[in-house]
Amino acid sequence: MNIDELPLAPNIINFLKLQGYTKLYPPQEDAVKAGVLDGKSVLVSVPTASGKTLIAMLAAISHLSKNKSKVIYLTPLRALASEKFEEFKKLEKINGSKIKVAISTGDSNSTDNKLDDADVIILTNETMDAMMTFQKSWIYEIGLVVSDEIHLIGDSGRGPTLEMILTRLKTGYVGKKPQIVALSATISNSSLLAEWLDCKLVESEWRPVPLSEAVYSNHTITNQDRVESEGNLDKKRETRHSKPAIGLGLDIVENGAQSLIFTMTRASSVSTATEAGKFVAEKLKKDELEKLIKISKTILPKETEDQTKLVKKLADAVKNGAAFHHAGLDQRCRIIVETEFKNGNIKLLTATPTLAAGVNLPARRVIISSVFRFGSNGNAPISILEYKQMCGRAGRPQYDDEGESIIVAKGSPNQYLEHYVDGIPESLESQILEDSSLRIHLLGLIATSSTFSAISEEKINEFFSQTFGGLSDGKLEGKISERLRELKTYDMITDEDGFKPTKFGQKVFWLRIDPKTAFDITAHLEDYVKGNKHTFGFLHMITNLPEFYPQFGVTEKLEEKMEEIHDNFKHEKLYAEQKLDHDWTKSLLILHYWIDGMTYSTMSEEFNAEPGDIFQIRQNTERLAYIIREIARFWKNQVLADELDTLRQRIRHGVPEKYLDLVKIKNVGRVRAKILYKYNFHDRVDLKKATLEKLAAIDKIGMTIAKSIKLQIEKVG
Repeated sequence: MNIDELPLAPNIINFLKLQGYTKLYPPQEDAVKAGVLDGKSVLVSVPTASGKTLIAMLAAISHLSKNKSKVIYLTPLRALASEKFEEFKKLEKINGSKIKVAISTGDSNSTDNKLDDADVIILTNETMDAMMTFQKSWIYEIGLVVSDEIHLIGDSGRGPTLEMILTRLKTGYVGKKPQIVALSATISNSSLLAEWLDCKLVESEWRPVPLSEAVYSNHTITNQDRVESEGNLDKKRETRHSKPAIGLGLDIVENGAQSLIFTMTRASSVSTATEAGKFVAEKLKKDELEKLIKISKTILPKETEDQTKLVKKLADAVKNGAAFHHAGLDQRCRIIVETEFKNGNIKLLTATPTLAAGVNLPARRVIISSVFRFGSNGNAPISILEYKQMCGRAGRPQYDDEGESIIVAKGSPNQYLEHYVDGIPESLESQILEDSSLRIHLLGLIATSSTFSAISEEKINEFFSQTFGGLSDGKLEGKISERLRELKTYDMITDEDGFKPTKFGQKVFWLRIDPKTAFDITAHLEDYVKGNKHTFGFLHMITNLPEFYPQFGVTEKLEEKMEEIHDNFKHEKLYAEQKLDHDWTKSLLILHYWIDGMTYSTMSEEFNAEPGDIFQIRQNTERLAYIIREIARFWKNQVLADELDTLRQRIRHGVPEKYLDLVKIKNVGRVRAKILYKYNFHDRVDLKKATLEKLAAIDKIGMTIAKSIKLQIEKVG
């Protein structure tokens, strides 16, 4: 079907042509025939890069041309939300259109204040959940919901929140029942998911770039047709590399294309990119290498003490035309790597599997260096769905005639071909009826339903029977009864002619945390000692909460340091079980030294903690500290609440308490605060007394920063 044949206004057709669209892909045409432009709900279950975004965009354009209600686009990740925002922002350029596009992901770059006026809103699932919790007025104006990566409904962490959002929307629990456009990877029970969503199913194996899947073993590549070949591999050349994946990646780079190598550990992604880079550089022209040197310089932070081993290794790899991508890198570095790979400057990229479900970075050849991932239960094989997500990155539309995916196998290739290449992705299984999820969402349902009256157990059962989990779980009512009893034990709900939240239950609902965790926190707070500081106690409590992540185990090297800190600060303990859990103490160590002002480079050396990890730990710890503070305030313990306020500031800025007055000044971060304190500027009063010239003469301050400091202090008075 040509773009001209779509039942859309001429200005919209012209806009689509300007974006480079001339003809629909088969799955896109199928979605149009299924009625996606006529307000019909559809589930699109197709491989990666098969045009799902255009289906969503066409649905949004058609909806907005006929209705005044809002379009909501839900994604599981912030990176994906940002990517979709840039794509949908283009709708504002439609001639004669007054479409407004906004984004909200819960971070400082979101445009939350513009959501009321926006026609299209891009949200993470968690942000949408918060908007529904806080009952924002615009959620009653939703006419179309696009749910991207809906197959993640089977994820134990993110799945229940998405399932609850969609249940509320599809049942009309929040406003009028909207049109739903659900976008999914290929899954085996897509028909069941479509039935649950009351959607027409659009299912296809079609890809814009044909995919060749193969397995490498013992210098031989065996494809899906069981045809063996050596490809362009040279056994003699392969011996130069410590890993077969490197040879497979370089093979395609030599032909002027890019390769993406998935490794199962961060360490492997770094070592693979480092080694491969030396060989990639041999194939590059002088002007390409000169460009890469400039790019590598942008990777290194300006402050020397922020230059960790990891960042230096990345800069060195990029100089050679290779790079690695994993959660240990901070957002700035990840964006540089993603941009330069998309631009074709980085030829070989290594990444952990999280990238497969994240940003779109296609390559001519995808190499899966191992199908085993190391987790809490040791080495375990990845799922077929994960494999399909990874190999789905192979082949760049408009650049490649074919995409190639190769598994590096140990032993015979046949079992890999049968299980992964020929295999059907696993069925999605709901996680919403698991204990923790059910507690959270039961309390949420009771808290939001009982504004005017109590809700009966019958109504609760009826609601949860409409979830994806309730569709097939025969033990639904028994599980609900058990969790209701638990919530009553926690004093979070009452049962008098129906269920209502107590004041404590309402508070826990607003905090959006597992009721059991809130109950446990209350017990731990009772252990506080009047007159004592509890900084270490709070950090220890936080790192032992089920909601805390990332959880890094302690190494033998760090045990002595951990025990020493424990001995020095055990009087500050709050946690009811007076012991250290060695699975999580490295995270506790990182936090302890972070709020003491330790630099990124030192933390990297001492604990192998990288900026991306520290950012995640900081962000999650600050959130949990806020929750604990609110619970302390609820129980009228203002002493602990005030202490937690101070701790939250220290977590945010990464400084000792004595620097807090300084870091609250704009452009005075932890580095400048330390320097100012060294020069006896301990607070705003000291800075107010100082002359502009004296401030400007201090290292890392200068006249521009000095003027900014003085101006801010004068404004405050």
